[in-house]
Amino acid sequence: MKNISGSLCVATLGLLGCASHQKEHAEQPNIIFIMTDDHTTQAMSCYGGHLIQTPNMDRIAEEGIRFDNCYAVNALSGPSRACVLTGKFSHVNGFTDNASTFDGSQQTFPKLLQQAGYETAVIGKWHLISEPQGFDYWSILTGQEEQGDYYDPDFNENGKHITEKGYVTNIITDKVIRFLDGRDTSKPFCVMFHQKAPHRNWMPAPEHLGMFNDTVFPEPATLFDDYAGRGRAAAEQDMSLARTFTDDWDLKLMTREELLKDTTNRLSKVYRRMPVEVQHKWDSVYAGRIAEYRRGNLKGKELVSWKYQQYMRDYLATVVSVDENIGRLLKYLEDKGELDNTVIVYTSDQGFFLGEHGWVDKRFMYEECQRMPLIVRYPKAIKAGSVSSAICMNVDFAPTFLDLAGIDIPEDIQGESLKPILENEGRTPDGWRKAAYYHYYEYPAEHSVKRHYGIRTRDFKLIHFYNDIDEWEMYDLKKDPNEMNNVFGHPEYAEVQQEMMSLLKETQMQYGDTDPEEKEKVLFKGDRRFQHRQK
Repeated sequence: MKNISGSLCVATLGLLGCASHQKEHAEQPNIIFIMTDDHTTQAMSCYGGHLIQTPNMDRIAEEGIRFDNCYAVNALSGPSRACVLTGKFSHVNGFTDNASTFDGSQQTFPKLLQQAGYETAVIGKWHLISEPQGFDYWSILTGQEEQGDYYDPDFNENGKHITEKGYVTNIITDKVIRFLDGRDTSKPFCVMFHQKAPHRNWMPAPEHLGMFNDTVFPEPATLFDDYAGRGRAAAEQDMSLARTFTDDWDLKLMTREELLKDTTNRLSKVYRRMPVEVQHKWDSVYAGRIAEYRRGNLKGKELVSWKYQQYMRDYLATVVSVDENIGRLLKYLEDKGELDNTVIVYTSDQGFFLGEHGWVDKRFMYEECQRMPLIVRYPKAIKAGSVSSAICMNVDFAPTFLDLAGIDIPEDIQGESLKPILENEGRTPDGWRKAAYYHYYEYPAEHSVKRHYGIRTRDFKLIHFYNDIDEWEMYDLKKDPNEMNNVFGHPEYAEVQQEMMSLLKETQMQYGDTDPEEKEKVLFKGDRRFQHRQK
């Protein structure tokens, strides 16, 4: 076994037959793994973000630990979730892109927890095509190709398809609390609490509609990036506020009459899921935006700035709802006397661009989306106010949960347990990894982000874009934290470049990514979602 911290009298992972079984359970922590979709550290006040206050997320960080260098290994919703479940990279777990189907028969940490006596549940966004395995209860979003709807969302609940009335962030929290109310109290529990928000198209809750309409948010320094000095990958993407941001789906520039008339429009379909009274509030809130846009006096950079403000007003309003619902869950656990017995983890499936480089979305290995939030509260093991600079990845989550539960970590799990960091005030252990590895596959497809792989160390980042191009980028993160100046091939960085190239090869060998440019086996076969739409 890879790492042992605690013991269970087990003959195999599936057999628990010793006399101390109940005693061991009593010492095992409950686990609530909160994961949002597309939430980024720029929109969290505990990470120093100035866009919004997130008091309940801040509480987790203040009473626990904040990781400052946590990274997604494939910044895309489904692949990230597969990496979390398995503790393995995309090329090993087989789920490389959002058009894949997750092989649920493979080993996952919920299965191992369940076999060791945990009661397990996943509630909210799943986005892995296949039905969940290893859970005593599951209720997963099904609408919009498993993205889910903000209003009156559809769920697959233990194989039964249902529609719930209300706002999705509140509903998912309600389901988590109902599960906890009905759980088997003789067992520890692990709940994967997965919110849809703040995923596109950022539809706020009724009580938050228009809450930021009078707020002017600071623009990112790189909003008008022209990609000078970099290659085709940055220039040829399709995820910009200037070109990609849509008038209907993203900006919501349709009147009630237009929405009710054009029933084929995506915005119309989700609008008509709202109760009539919410529709009327929506109409009132967005009327000013529509009128301002249709006056037609916004052009060029002024129009991009205007789009950015509308983007932030909607995106951040959905984050407010997430934070409030975290507060609701914390209060529930506190009232039940279970808060300090429960490991509370908050993260997202990756980061997200909030206008940086003029972009919206994720996928790139650049800092805003590769970096992901990770805060953990568990006072029995974590000193309040701890901060860690250790390089960690989302493949580390599975072994961490197993380690905290006292379960042996299988040798084939590629991540490393963060438990030694949690228990040591965030300090980086001796011999800890030097780099985070990244590999993105989904091209050509939505948003046109080129396939690429690379490593990120404490001070540098090396990226190779491949497939239809062959381009390298390297960034000096201390001198250039915004990643504007590609120094690959610069003579003054020759030594560092050689070291990074060697470390990249070592890292790829370590994780078994021996065909990174897919010359022997192509791992992305095309976006079957869009092929299906065209039929």
